[in-house]
Amino acid sequence: MEMIGLTKEEWYARLFERLGRSKFRSGFHLTQKDIDYIHEKGLDTIRQHARDFIAQREAPAFIPNDGKQTPMRGHPVFVAQHATATCCRECIRKWHTFAPGVELGPRQQEYLVDVIMTWIVRELAAAEEKVAEETATDEAVTLQARKEMSNDIKRP
Repeated sequence: MEMIGLTKEEWYARLFERLGRSKFRSGFHLTQKDIDYIHEKGLDTIRQHARDFIAQREAPAFIPNDGKQTPMRGHPVFVAQHATATCCRECIRKWHTFAPGVELGPRQQEYLVDVIMTWIVRELAAAEEKVAEETATDEAVTLQARKEMSNDIKRP
């Protein structure tokens, strides 16, 4: 996490821009099932799950199954970990510049959790925006259909 000279916002803007350019990373999105789960549990619970997963699966200095410890799906945090390159120590080294072979401290773990949660919140916002756009489109189509029906009724 080489943030020297950058604010958190600048660092995250650069990080998410780079992640967005990665064909692999940018291909991950929350499913409706993931979104429903987040709404059911709440963001505080999801954040705690992220903390637990990072502490158990990423924080140790040596991970015997590194590169395979994070499932591709099954929990919104797993999806977010792949999208944000917080899924294994090699990805964390490459994308977040944390040295391998050294246990991640509390600040490093909280940074990874914050990156995950930032991605999740962005995904939720994008999903809500998509629903709003679809609703607006549906309403416009319905309004147009009503106008056409009204015009048909007025014609002799």
